[in-house]
Amino acid sequence: MPRTRSQPPPLTKTLEAAYQRLGLEGRSVLLAVSGGADSTALLVGTARVAPVLRLRVEVATLNHGLRLESEAEVQAVACLAAGQGLPCHVRELHLTPGPGLEARAREARYAALAALRRERGLDAVATAHTASDQAETLLMRLARGTALRGAGGIQASRAGLVRPLLEVTREEVLAFLAAGDVSFWTDPMNSDPAFFRTRIRKDALPALSRAAGYPVEARLASFARHAAEDDALLSRMADQAWTRLVLEDGSLDAPGVRALESPLRRRVLARLLDVADVLADDATLARVLAAVERGGSATLGRGLVLRAASGRVRCVSAPQPDLATRLQLEGTGATGTLEGTGWRFSVEQGPPPAGVWSLALAEGTRWPLTVRTRQAGDRVRTNAGQRKLQDLLVDFRVPAEARGAWPVVVDAGGEVLWLPGLWAPAFTGVPSGHSLWAAPPSPSIQRTPPL
Repeated sequence: MPRTRSQPPPLTKTLEAAYQRLGLEGRSVLLAVSGGADSTALLVGTARVAPVLRLRVEVATLNHGLRLESEAEVQAVACLAAGQGLPCHVRELHLTPGPGLEARAREARYAALAALRRERGLDAVATAHTASDQAETLLMRLARGTALRGAGGIQASRAGLVRPLLEVTREEVLAFLAAGDVSFWTDPMNSDPAFFRTRIRKDALPALSRAAGYPVEARLASFARHAAEDDALLSRMADQAWTRLVLEDGSLDAPGVRALESPLRRRVLARLLDVADVLADDATLARVLAAVERGGSATLGRGLVLRAASGRVRCVSAPQPDLATRLQLEGTGATGTLEGTGWRFSVEQGPPPAGVWSLALAEGTRWPLTVRTRQAGDRVRTNAGQRKLQDLLVDFRVPAEARGAWPVVVDAGGEVLWLPGLWAPAFTGVPSGHSLWAAPPSPSIQRTPPL
Protein backbone atom coordinates (compact mmCIF):
# COMPACT_ATOMS: atom_id res chain seq x y z
CA MET A 1 0.00 0.00 0.00
CA PRO A 2 1.43 3.43 -0.90
CA ARG A 3 2.43 5.48 2.14
CA THR A 4 1.09 8.96 2.72
CA ARG A 5 3.35 11.78 3.85
CA SER A 6 3.24 11.79 7.63
CA GLN A 7 4.85 15.22 7.93
CA PRO A 8 3.96 17.41 4.96
CA PRO A 9 6.17 20.42 4.35
CA PRO A 10 4.88 23.62 5.97
CA LEU A 11 2.51 25.56 3.75
CA THR A 12 4.73 28.63 3.89
CA LYS A 13 7.69 26.66 2.51
CA THR A 14 5.53 25.35 -0.30
CA LEU A 15 4.32 28.88 -1.06
CA GLU A 16 7.83 30.30 -1.05
CA ALA A 17 9.05 27.63 -3.48
CA ALA A 18 6.00 28.14 -5.70
CA TYR A 19 6.48 31.89 -5.99
CA GLN A 20 10.14 31.36 -6.88
CA ARG A 21 9.26 28.71 -9.46
CA LEU A 22 6.64 31.04 -10.96
CA GLY A 23 9.22 33.79 -11.38
CA LEU A 24 7.67 36.25 -8.91
CA GLU A 25 10.60 36.77 -6.56
CA GLY A 26 11.24 40.51 -6.31
CA ARG A 27 7.99 41.28 -8.18
CA SER A 28 4.35 41.92 -7.24
CA VAL A 29 1.11 39.98 -6.84
CA LEU A 30 -2.61 40.62 -6.26
CA LEU A 31 -4.16 37.95 -4.01
CA ALA A 32 -7.76 36.94 -4.80
CA VAL A 33 -9.28 36.33 -1.35
CA SER A 34 -12.90 35.32 -0.72
CA GLY A 35 -12.55 34.66 2.99
CA GLY A 36 -12.80 30.88 2.66
CA ALA A 37 -10.17 28.53 4.03
CA ASP A 38 -8.02 28.26 0.91
CA SER A 39 -7.80 31.96 0.11
CA THR A 40 -7.35 32.89 3.78
CA ALA A 41 -4.36 30.55 3.92
CA LEU A 42 -3.06 32.14 0.69
CA LEU A 43 -3.27 35.61 2.29
CA VAL A 44 -1.64 34.69 5.61
CA GLY A 45 0.99 32.44 4.03
CA THR A 46 1.96 34.97 1.37
CA ALA A 47 2.25 37.73 3.97
CA ARG A 48 4.76 35.57 5.85
CA VAL A 49 6.98 34.80 2.85
CA ALA A 50 6.74 38.24 1.19
CA PRO A 51 9.71 39.83 3.03
CA VAL A 52 12.01 36.94 2.14
CA LEU A 53 10.94 37.06 -1.52
CA ARG A 54 10.88 40.88 -1.70
CA LEU A 55 7.33 40.42 -2.95
CA ARG A 56 4.95 43.38 -3.14
CA VAL A 57 1.53 42.06 -2.12
CA GLU A 58 -1.97 43.53 -2.38
CA VAL A 59 -5.35 41.88 -1.73
CA ALA A 60 -8.60 41.88 -3.71
CA THR A 61 -11.93 40.66 -2.35
CA LEU A 62 -15.08 40.55 -4.46
CA ASN A 63 -18.68 40.89 -3.27
CA HIS A 64 -20.84 38.73 -5.55
CA GLY A 65 -23.99 40.13 -3.95
CA LEU A 66 -25.68 36.72 -3.83
CA ARG A 67 -25.92 36.16 -0.05
CA LEU A 68 -26.74 38.29 2.96
CA GLU A 69 -23.39 37.35 4.50
CA SER A 70 -21.39 38.70 1.53
CA GLU A 71 -20.85 42.16 2.98
CA ALA A 72 -19.61 40.78 6.29
CA GLU A 73 -17.25 38.41 4.47
CA VAL A 74 -15.54 41.13 2.43
CA GLN A 75 -15.18 43.27 5.54
CA ALA A 76 -13.57 40.34 7.35
CA VAL A 77 -11.09 39.92 4.52
CA ALA A 78 -10.30 43.63 4.61
CA CYS A 79 -9.63 43.40 8.37
CA LEU A 80 -7.44 40.33 7.95
CA ALA A 81 -5.42 42.04 5.20
CA ALA A 82 -5.00 45.14 7.35
CA GLY A 83 -3.80 42.96 10.22
CA GLN A 84 -1.12 41.54 7.91
CA GLY A 85 -0.14 45.03 6.73
CA LEU A 86 -1.50 44.52 3.20
CA PRO A 87 -3.64 46.97 1.20
CA CYS A 88 -7.06 45.54 0.32
CA HIS A 89 -9.40 46.45 -2.55
CA VAL A 90 -13.12 45.62 -2.44
CA ARG A 91 -15.08 45.30 -5.69
CA GLU A 92 -18.81 44.72 -6.22
CA LEU A 93 -19.90 42.26 -8.95
CA HIS A 94 -23.72 42.62 -8.72
CA LEU A 95 -24.53 39.11 -9.97
CA THR A 96 -28.07 37.75 -10.12
CA PRO A 97 -29.19 34.17 -9.44
CA GLY A 98 -30.24 32.07 -12.42
CA PRO A 99 -29.00 29.69 -15.09
CA GLY A 100 -25.26 29.46 -15.62
CA LEU A 101 -24.47 31.13 -12.30
CA GLU A 102 -21.15 29.30 -11.81
CA ALA A 103 -19.85 30.27 -15.25
CA ARG A 104 -21.11 33.85 -15.02
CA ALA A 105 -19.58 34.32 -11.57
CA ARG A 106 -16.23 32.89 -12.68
CA GLU A 107 -16.10 35.13 -15.74
CA ALA A 108 -17.00 38.21 -13.70
CA ARG A 109 -14.38 37.40 -11.05
CA TYR A 110 -11.52 36.98 -13.47
CA ALA A 111 -12.47 40.10 -15.41
CA ALA A 112 -12.59 42.20 -12.24
CA LEU A 113 -9.30 40.80 -10.95
CA ALA A 114 -7.52 41.36 -14.26
CA ALA A 115 -8.76 44.95 -14.43
CA LEU A 116 -7.64 45.65 -10.86
CA ARG A 117 -4.22 44.08 -11.48
CA ARG A 118 -3.65 46.38 -14.46
CA GLU A 119 -4.95 49.38 -12.54
CA ARG A 120 -2.53 48.71 -9.66
CA GLY A 121 0.42 47.87 -11.92
CA LEU A 122 0.92 44.39 -10.44
CA ASP A 123 2.58 41.47 -12.19
CA ALA A 124 0.07 38.69 -11.51
CA VAL A 125 -3.18 37.69 -9.85
CA ALA A 126 -2.79 34.76 -7.44
CA THR A 127 -5.78 32.50 -6.78
CA ALA A 128 -6.04 29.90 -4.03
CA HIS A 129 -6.73 26.77 -6.08
CA THR A 130 -5.35 23.74 -4.26
CA ALA A 131 -4.42 20.16 -5.10
CA SER A 132 -7.89 19.19 -3.86
CA ASP A 133 -9.47 21.55 -6.40
CA GLN A 134 -7.21 20.00 -9.02
CA ALA A 135 -8.31 16.48 -8.09
CA GLU A 136 -11.98 17.51 -8.25
CA THR A 137 -11.49 19.14 -11.65
CA LEU A 138 -9.70 16.06 -13.00
CA LEU A 139 -12.48 13.69 -11.91
CA MET A 140 -15.16 16.02 -13.32
CA ARG A 141 -13.44 16.14 -16.70
CA LEU A 142 -12.72 12.42 -16.79
CA ALA A 143 -16.38 11.74 -16.02
CA ARG A 144 -17.38 13.93 -18.96
CA GLY A 145 -14.85 12.28 -21.28
CA THR A 146 -11.75 14.42 -21.72
CA ALA A 147 -8.54 14.12 -23.69
CA LEU A 148 -5.02 14.69 -22.37
CA ARG A 149 -5.40 18.48 -22.51
CA GLY A 150 -8.46 18.38 -20.27
CA ALA A 151 -6.74 15.93 -17.92
CA GLY A 152 -4.12 18.63 -17.36
CA GLY A 153 -6.78 20.31 -15.23
CA ILE A 154 -6.07 23.66 -13.60
CA GLN A 155 -2.88 25.25 -14.91
CA ALA A 156 -0.29 26.53 -12.47
CA SER A 157 0.08 29.75 -14.44
CA ARG A 158 -0.96 31.64 -17.50
CA ALA A 159 -0.55 35.24 -18.62
CA GLY A 160 -1.10 37.44 -15.56
CA LEU A 161 -2.37 34.60 -13.36
CA VAL A 162 -0.66 32.19 -10.92
CA ARG A 163 -1.87 29.46 -8.54
CA PRO A 164 0.84 29.00 -5.91
CA LEU A 165 -1.18 26.59 -3.69
CA LEU A 166 -1.75 24.01 -6.43
CA GLU A 167 0.47 21.42 -4.67
CA VAL A 168 -1.20 21.88 -1.27
CA THR A 169 -4.25 19.79 -0.27
CA ARG A 170 -7.26 21.20 1.54
CA GLU A 171 -6.32 19.07 4.54
CA GLU A 172 -2.96 20.83 4.69
CA VAL A 173 -4.69 24.22 4.37
CA LEU A 174 -6.95 23.48 7.32
CA ALA A 175 -4.01 22.24 9.40
CA PHE A 176 -2.11 25.47 8.64
CA LEU A 177 -5.03 27.67 9.68
CA ALA A 178 -5.69 25.64 12.83
CA ALA A 179 -2.03 25.89 13.87
CA GLY A 180 -2.22 29.69 13.57
CA ASP A 181 -5.71 29.94 15.07
CA VAL A 182 -6.87 31.77 11.93
CA SER A 183 -10.63 31.85 11.35
CA PHE A 184 -12.34 31.75 7.95
CA TRP A 185 -15.79 31.76 6.36
CA THR A 186 -17.56 28.75 4.88
CA ASP A 187 -19.65 29.36 1.76
CA PRO A 188 -22.86 27.28 1.96
CA MET A 189 -22.82 27.01 -1.85
CA ASN A 190 -19.77 24.76 -1.49
CA SER A 191 -22.05 22.18 0.15
CA ASP A 192 -24.93 22.47 -2.31
CA PRO A 193 -25.37 19.05 -4.00
CA ALA A 194 -26.95 20.76 -7.00
CA PHE A 195 -23.40 21.46 -8.19
CA PHE A 196 -21.41 18.65 -9.83
CA ARG A 197 -18.20 19.77 -8.09
CA THR A 198 -19.88 19.47 -4.69
CA ARG A 199 -20.96 15.90 -5.44
CA ILE A 200 -17.42 15.05 -6.53
CA ARG A 201 -15.98 16.63 -3.36
CA LYS A 202 -18.45 15.13 -0.90
CA ASP A 203 -19.09 11.74 -2.48
CA ALA A 204 -16.65 10.65 -5.21
CA LEU A 205 -13.31 11.71 -3.72
CA PRO A 206 -13.97 10.30 -0.24
CA ALA A 207 -15.18 7.03 -1.79
CA LEU A 208 -12.06 6.80 -3.95
CA SER A 209 -9.82 7.49 -0.95
CA ARG A 210 -11.60 4.80 1.07
CA ALA A 211 -11.19 2.33 -1.79
CA ALA A 212 -7.48 3.15 -2.11
CA GLY A 213 -6.88 3.17 1.64
CA TYR A 214 -5.23 6.58 1.64
CA PRO A 215 -6.02 10.19 0.55
CA VAL A 216 -5.84 10.41 -3.25
CA GLU A 217 -6.05 14.17 -3.85
CA ALA A 218 -2.30 14.79 -4.02
CA ARG A 219 -1.75 11.86 -6.36
CA LEU A 220 -4.56 12.92 -8.69
CA ALA A 221 -3.15 16.45 -8.72
CA SER A 222 0.29 15.07 -9.53
CA PHE A 223 -1.15 13.12 -12.46
CA ALA A 224 -2.86 16.29 -13.75
CA ARG A 225 0.45 18.19 -13.54
CA HIS A 226 2.25 15.50 -15.53
CA ALA A 227 -0.58 15.37 -18.06
CA ALA A 228 -0.28 19.13 -18.54
CA GLU A 229 3.47 18.82 -19.14
CA ASP A 230 2.96 16.00 -21.65
CA ASP A 231 0.24 17.92 -23.44
CA ALA A 232 2.43 21.03 -23.68
CA LEU A 233 5.17 18.97 -25.35
CA LEU A 234 2.74 17.32 -27.79
CA SER A 235 1.18 20.70 -28.57
CA ARG A 236 4.57 22.15 -29.50
CA MET A 237 5.28 19.15 -31.71
CA ALA A 238 1.85 19.51 -33.32
CA ASP A 239 2.54 23.18 -34.03
CA GLN A 240 5.74 22.18 -35.80
CA ALA A 241 3.88 19.52 -37.79
CA TRP A 242 1.21 22.05 -38.77
CA THR A 243 3.84 24.51 -40.03
CA ARG A 244 5.43 21.74 -42.07
CA LEU A 245 2.18 20.37 -43.56
CA VAL A 246 -0.03 23.39 -44.18
CA LEU A 247 -0.28 24.39 -47.85
CA GLU A 248 -0.74 27.82 -49.41
CA ASP A 249 -4.52 27.44 -49.66
CA GLY A 250 -4.85 26.47 -45.99
CA SER A 251 -5.31 22.76 -46.65
CA LEU A 252 -2.97 20.10 -45.29
CA ASP A 253 -0.69 17.68 -47.09
CA ALA A 254 -2.65 14.41 -46.80
CA PRO A 255 0.26 11.93 -46.95
CA GLY A 256 2.09 13.97 -44.33
CA VAL A 257 -0.94 13.97 -42.03
CA ARG A 258 -1.32 10.20 -42.38
CA ALA A 259 2.37 9.74 -41.51
CA LEU A 260 1.97 11.51 -38.15
CA GLU A 261 1.75 9.56 -34.93
CA SER A 262 -1.82 9.38 -33.67
CA PRO A 263 -1.52 12.02 -30.89
CA LEU A 264 -0.04 14.56 -33.34
CA ARG A 265 -2.51 13.66 -36.10
CA ARG A 266 -5.45 14.34 -33.76
CA ARG A 267 -4.04 17.70 -32.71
CA VAL A 268 -3.24 18.82 -36.26
CA LEU A 269 -6.71 17.85 -37.51
CA ALA A 270 -8.33 19.48 -34.48
CA ARG A 271 -6.54 22.69 -35.42
CA LEU A 272 -7.81 22.41 -38.99
CA LEU A 273 -11.35 22.12 -37.60
CA ASP A 274 -10.76 25.07 -35.29
CA VAL A 275 -9.66 27.22 -38.24
CA ALA A 276 -12.97 26.30 -39.91
CA ASP A 277 -14.82 27.19 -36.66
CA VAL A 278 -15.93 23.58 -36.17
CA LEU A 279 -16.11 22.07 -32.66
CA ALA A 280 -13.57 19.23 -32.50
CA ASP A 281 -15.49 16.92 -30.17
CA ASP A 282 -14.78 13.19 -29.92
CA ALA A 283 -17.43 12.13 -32.44
CA THR A 284 -16.36 14.69 -35.04
CA LEU A 285 -12.67 13.88 -34.64
CA ALA A 286 -13.40 10.17 -34.99
CA ARG A 287 -15.17 10.78 -38.33
CA VAL A 288 -12.38 13.05 -39.51
CA LEU A 289 -9.63 10.58 -38.59
CA ALA A 290 -11.45 7.79 -40.42
CA ALA A 291 -11.94 9.99 -43.51
CA VAL A 292 -8.25 10.92 -43.62
CA GLU A 293 -7.20 7.30 -43.20
CA ARG A 294 -9.31 6.06 -46.15
CA GLY A 295 -8.94 9.18 -48.30
CA GLY A 296 -12.64 10.04 -48.10
CA SER A 297 -14.87 12.71 -46.63
CA ALA A 298 -16.66 13.43 -43.36
CA THR A 299 -19.63 15.64 -42.57
CA LEU A 300 -18.75 18.38 -40.09
CA GLY A 301 -22.05 20.21 -39.71
CA ARG A 302 -22.68 23.89 -40.38
CA GLY A 303 -22.78 23.07 -44.10
CA LEU A 304 -19.14 21.91 -44.14
CA VAL A 305 -17.40 18.72 -45.19
CA LEU A 306 -13.83 17.56 -44.59
CA ARG A 307 -12.29 16.08 -47.73
CA ALA A 308 -9.10 14.02 -47.86
CA ALA A 309 -8.47 13.56 -51.58
CA SER A 310 -6.07 14.68 -54.30
CA GLY A 311 -3.27 14.76 -51.76
CA ARG A 312 -4.93 17.39 -49.56
CA VAL A 313 -7.05 17.54 -46.42
CA ARG A 314 -9.36 20.54 -46.30
CA CYS A 315 -12.67 21.78 -44.93
CA VAL A 316 -15.06 22.88 -47.68
CA SER A 317 -18.70 23.70 -48.16
CA ALA A 318 -20.89 20.62 -48.53
CA PRO A 319 -21.37 19.75 -52.22
CA GLN A 320 -24.45 21.15 -53.87
CA PRO A 321 -26.23 19.58 -56.82
CA ASP A 322 -24.65 20.52 -60.14
CA LEU A 323 -25.88 23.95 -61.17
CA ALA A 324 -28.65 23.77 -63.75
CA THR A 325 -27.56 26.97 -65.44
CA ARG A 326 -26.49 27.91 -68.96
CA LEU A 327 -25.44 30.85 -71.12
CA GLN A 328 -26.06 30.97 -74.86
CA LEU A 329 -23.72 32.89 -77.18
CA GLU A 330 -25.18 33.55 -80.65
CA GLY A 331 -22.06 34.89 -82.42
CA THR A 332 -19.63 37.79 -82.69
CA GLY A 333 -20.07 40.34 -79.91
CA ALA A 334 -22.11 38.01 -77.69
CA THR A 335 -21.31 38.28 -73.98
CA GLY A 336 -22.67 37.16 -70.63
CA THR A 337 -22.01 35.58 -67.23
CA LEU A 338 -22.68 31.97 -66.33
CA GLU A 339 -25.07 32.39 -63.43
CA GLY A 340 -23.91 31.08 -60.08
CA THR A 341 -20.27 30.54 -61.14
CA GLY A 342 -18.84 34.04 -61.60
CA TRP A 343 -17.32 33.11 -65.00
CA ARG A 344 -17.76 35.81 -67.72
CA PHE A 345 -17.71 34.98 -71.44
CA SER A 346 -17.57 37.01 -74.64
CA VAL A 347 -16.84 36.46 -78.34
CA GLU A 348 -14.03 38.85 -79.30
CA GLN A 349 -11.30 39.58 -81.82
CA GLY A 350 -7.58 39.60 -80.98
CA PRO A 351 -5.65 38.26 -78.01
CA PRO A 352 -7.26 38.37 -74.54
CA PRO A 353 -6.04 40.58 -71.67
CA ALA A 354 -4.01 39.10 -68.84
CA GLY A 355 -5.94 36.73 -66.61
CA VAL A 356 -8.50 35.85 -69.28
CA TRP A 357 -8.55 32.48 -71.05
CA SER A 358 -9.14 32.26 -74.78
CA LEU A 359 -10.32 29.60 -77.28
CA ALA A 360 -9.58 30.26 -80.96
CA LEU A 361 -12.73 29.71 -83.03
CA ALA A 362 -12.55 28.12 -86.47
CA GLU A 363 -14.57 28.81 -89.58
CA GLY A 364 -17.54 26.52 -89.55
CA THR A 365 -18.05 26.66 -85.78
CA ARG A 366 -21.57 25.43 -85.10
CA TRP A 367 -23.42 28.31 -83.47
CA PRO A 368 -24.84 29.05 -80.99
CA LEU A 369 -22.27 28.11 -78.39
CA THR A 370 -23.62 27.16 -74.99
CA VAL A 371 -21.77 27.56 -71.73
CA ARG A 372 -23.15 25.36 -68.97
CA THR A 373 -22.09 23.16 -66.09
CA ARG A 374 -21.42 19.46 -66.51
CA GLN A 375 -24.11 16.93 -67.25
CA ALA A 376 -24.27 13.19 -66.80
CA GLY A 377 -22.75 11.47 -69.80
CA ASP A 378 -20.56 14.41 -70.91
CA ARG A 379 -17.53 13.22 -72.86
CA VAL A 380 -14.48 14.97 -74.32
CA ARG A 381 -12.81 14.08 -77.61
CA THR A 382 -9.03 13.93 -77.07
CA ASN A 383 -6.07 12.77 -79.14
CA ALA A 384 -6.32 9.46 -77.31
CA GLY A 385 -10.03 9.10 -77.95
CA GLN A 386 -13.11 10.01 -75.98
CA ARG A 387 -12.95 10.38 -72.22
CA LYS A 388 -15.53 11.02 -69.55
CA LEU A 389 -15.62 14.68 -68.51
CA GLN A 390 -15.70 13.55 -64.87
CA ASP A 391 -12.42 11.67 -65.34
CA LEU A 392 -10.81 14.72 -66.94
CA LEU A 393 -11.78 16.91 -63.99
CA VAL A 394 -10.26 14.34 -61.64
CA ASP A 395 -7.07 14.18 -63.71
CA PHE A 396 -6.71 17.96 -63.50
CA ARG A 397 -7.22 17.71 -59.72
CA VAL A 398 -10.25 19.96 -59.66
CA PRO A 399 -11.55 19.70 -56.08
CA ALA A 400 -14.76 17.70 -55.84
CA GLU A 401 -16.55 20.70 -54.38
CA ALA A 402 -15.68 22.79 -57.47
CA ARG A 403 -16.53 20.30 -60.24
CA GLY A 404 -20.23 21.03 -60.29
CA ALA A 405 -19.62 24.72 -61.01
CA TRP A 406 -16.84 24.41 -63.63
CA PRO A 407 -17.97 25.85 -67.01
CA VAL A 408 -18.28 23.56 -70.02
CA VAL A 409 -18.50 25.04 -73.55
CA VAL A 410 -20.42 23.02 -76.14
CA ASP A 411 -21.40 23.79 -79.73
CA ALA A 412 -24.85 23.59 -81.33
CA GLY A 413 -24.36 19.85 -81.84
CA GLY A 414 -23.62 19.27 -78.14
CA GLU A 415 -19.92 18.49 -78.63
CA VAL A 416 -17.69 19.65 -75.76
CA LEU A 417 -15.31 22.28 -77.16
CA TRP A 418 -13.59 23.66 -74.10
CA LEU A 419 -13.06 23.51 -70.36
CA PRO A 420 -11.74 27.02 -69.67
CA GLY A 421 -8.53 27.00 -67.69
CA LEU A 422 -8.21 23.21 -67.95
CA TRP A 423 -8.44 21.77 -71.43
CA ALA A 424 -8.77 22.82 -75.06
CA PRO A 425 -8.53 20.67 -78.21
CA ALA A 426 -5.61 21.02 -80.59
CA PHE A 427 -6.66 23.63 -83.19
CA THR A 428 -6.98 22.06 -86.69
CA GLY A 429 -9.47 24.26 -88.57
CA VAL A 430 -9.30 27.52 -90.49
CA PRO A 431 -9.07 30.50 -88.10
CA SER A 432 -12.15 32.72 -88.12
CA GLY A 433 -10.32 35.62 -86.46
CA HIS A 434 -12.59 35.40 -83.43
CA SER A 435 -12.02 33.88 -80.03
CA LEU A 436 -14.17 32.96 -77.08
CA TRP A 437 -12.87 34.70 -73.99
CA ALA A 438 -13.45 33.35 -70.46
CA ALA A 439 -12.72 35.46 -67.39
CA PRO A 440 -12.67 33.34 -64.21
CA PRO A 441 -14.05 34.54 -60.87
CA SER A 442 -10.48 35.06 -59.66
CA PRO A 443 -7.08 35.02 -61.39
CA SER A 444 -5.99 31.52 -62.33
CA ILE A 445 -2.47 30.18 -62.46
CA GLN A 446 -3.30 27.01 -64.37
CA ARG A 447 -2.34 26.40 -67.93
CA THR A 448 -4.51 24.72 -70.53
CA PRO A 449 -2.69 21.60 -71.71
CA PRO A 450 -3.73 20.00 -74.99
CA LEU A 451 -4.62 16.32 -74.89
